[in-house]
Amino acid sequence: MANYRISEDAKKDLWRIYRRGVLEFGEAQADRYFEAFFERFDELAGQPHMYPAVDDIREGYRRSVCGVDSIYFRIVDGTVDVMRILGQQDVERSL
Repeated sequence: MANYRISEDAKKDLWRIYRRGVLEFGEAQADRYFEAFFERFDELAGQPHMYPAVDDIREGYRRSVCGVDSIYFRIVDGTVDVMRILGQQDVERSL
């Protein structure tokens, strides 16, 4: 299995998404959505080139949509670096 790292910003994004999920949809649904991110991180690590580059947003980044959020990542020395997980926020300001 390939490796991935989660940036501090992406960790904050995950917790923000989880807290909002609990408030809006309940703990069980928030848990399922939270777990879906980690399943996707494993997929990204295994086949990162399967997801499109978004050089127009940020050079060297790729994006994978997971639910209503987008995972922005880059590949560094064979490791996937998860940089941000954004929903409808202003991508230009957040990346």
